[in-house]
Amino acid sequence: MSKWLLVDGFNLIYRCYFAMPELTRADGFPTGALHGWVKSLWKLADQEKPEAILVFFDLDGAQDRLALHPDYKAHREEMPEALQKQIEPVKLLTRAMGLVGIEQSGVESDDLLAAQAVAFAHAGHEVLIVSSDKDFAQIVGEKIKMMLPPPTANPKLGWRLLDAPGVTEKFGVPPAQIAEYLALVGDTSDNIPGINGVGPKTAAKWLAEWGSLEAIIAHAAELKPERFREAVAAEAEKLRRNLKLTTLNLSLPTVAAEKTAPQVGELLRLLDSFEMRSTLAEARARYHQAELF
Repeated sequence: MSKWLLVDGFNLIYRCYFAMPELTRADGFPTGALHGWVKSLWKLADQEKPEAILVFFDLDGAQDRLALHPDYKAHREEMPEALQKQIEPVKLLTRAMGLVGIEQSGVESDDLLAAQAVAFAHAGHEVLIVSSDKDFAQIVGEKIKMMLPPPTANPKLGWRLLDAPGVTEKFGVPPAQIAEYLALVGDTSDNIPGINGVGPKTAAKWLAEWGSLEAIIAHAAELKPERFREAVAAEAEKLRRNLKLTTLNLSLPTVAAEKTAPQVGELLRLLDSFEMRSTLAEARARYHQAELF
């Protein structure tokens, strides 16, 4: 079977935007994120040599999670205007590079990506999820690993693989308990409040001792430290809601495992239109058939 890279689109594009200098076209249109996007995907393709790359984008939020928790992700700052302008060009470049772009109105891209990853794994393919989003740790296993981007503080570390033992080492719980772990400690990036004061070590200890979130709730009167007993009992429904929020939906439709060819002429045209000269030169060298277009 083959290797597939599944890219968390917005996770990567934000990283590209903040990692690159403020490059612009002659008319002032921002292009920094576009340079970073194309070069990052080329680097990953060269490093991992996948059969193909699928890129997942958010459209208009996760309606099912918002119905459960209206404040879901509500605290996030508005996307910078310069980045907003580059989203559609990113999608155009992605398609021209021969990479499949996947998005669905009202459905969170994390769920689309996770469902695709699990489907590929069940079919025997190797899957690498390109993202720093800890939610994906819950589906890491024998066939699924995460590709963590270089840390901002130490970019020389490069892209790093996170496998199942790595998840346990990082979070203190195995992949199968990540959603319950996040339900207990909360997830500030998604505005999901956990039990006040419960940190990673306490959550991991409880899950190791009792096995599941429901069992922790059932044994609230026995929990240690004792100061959390009343809170866990009183906030049981919040914890159950949290678990629905932190659990990835793996039942969504998936796409066939088919590789698509790059549209070299369109890619070169786009790079030229955005005055991305260094990236255009690299594209001409990379796609050696470019002279045919």
